[in-house]
Amino acid sequence: MVGVLALQGDFEAHAKLLRAIGAEPREVRVPADLDDLDALIIPGGESTVMTLGIEREGLAEPLRELVRAGTPVLGTCAGMIMLDREHLGVLDVSTQRNAFGRQVRSFEADIDVDGIEGGPMHAVFIRAPWVSEHGPDVEVLGRVGEHPVAIRQGNVLAVSFHPELSGDSRLHELLLAAVARGR
Repeated sequence: MVGVLALQGDFEAHAKLLRAIGAEPREVRVPADLDDLDALIIPGGESTVMTLGIEREGLAEPLRELVRAGTPVLGTCAGMIMLDREHLGVLDVSTQRNAFGRQVRSFEADIDVDGIEGGPMHAVFIRAPWVSEHGPDVEVLGRVGEHPVAIRQGNVLAVSFHPELSGDSRLHELLLAAVARGR
């Protein structure tokens, strides 16, 4: 069972992609929804609204506990921001919101992501962040120019883009592979 944080953002597209690769998604809105999850996705959306929802539902500490317990987690776009030092504090990174510019500066690019087989990923960047600073335990997996846009630290993978919008399931498959290795 793969949880998808469903407070705001494009959680439905992640759930659809998970179903397409044979995984069972569960929408996560309250702490009890985290029970017995094999993995979690924190989708893109608007990080301020997500922060308010996490606070309102009392999800911050349960989400931190899930990460500390070793559950594989994928954060995309605003999900990367939610995982950073200033928000949930589970990744040793600082992120810059809207780093590439506002909505009109959204773009698509093919980027190489270390650990992803089959060539570059077609990445959709919408008001995307980048990692502005990271600690020594953070592995940079992909960049746009000099800016990290795909990282991993322990059981957490975070990307600045929206793989669910391009239909590329390789990051979701990587999440499921991490679940299988943990069993």
